[in-house]
Amino acid sequence: MQIHESAENYLETILMLSKKLPVVRSVDIANELDFKKSSVSIAMKNLREGGKITVTQAGYIYLTDSGRAIAEMIYERHEWLTNWLISLGVDSNIAAEDACKMEHVISKESFEALKNHFGQF
Repeated sequence: MQIHESAENYLETILMLSKKLPVVRSVDIANELDFKKSSVSIAMKNLREGGKITVTQAGYIYLTDSGRAIAEMIYERHEWLTNWLISLGVDSNIAAEDACKMEHVISKESFEALKNHFGQF
C-alpha cells in the first residue's frame, strides 16, 4: 500500500490523539481535523485494509506496527521542522503550518542531513 499525504496525516493524528485520550475513535479524528465523519470512515477503512490500523468492535482505533512507524516518522518531522522554523524567527503558527506541508515531501536523506547539520531543537 502506497501511503499518501492524507494517510500520513490520519496516522499522525491517531498517534497524537492516542497520547492524550484513553482510546481513539473516528469521531475524535473527525473533530481534531474538522472533517466529516463519513470522510474519516472511508479513510479508516482504507488504512485498516492496508494494515496500518486495527479497529475493535467498539470502534477503537489502534496503530499497527507499520502504521505506528509511519506516524512516528511524520510526527518527528513535524516537531523538528516546526521548532527549526521557529528558531529561524518564523511565527509559531506559520511554522507549524509550513512544517505540516514539508514533512510529507522531504526525503529521509534530506531530513537526516538537516538534523545532522542543525542538531535537535
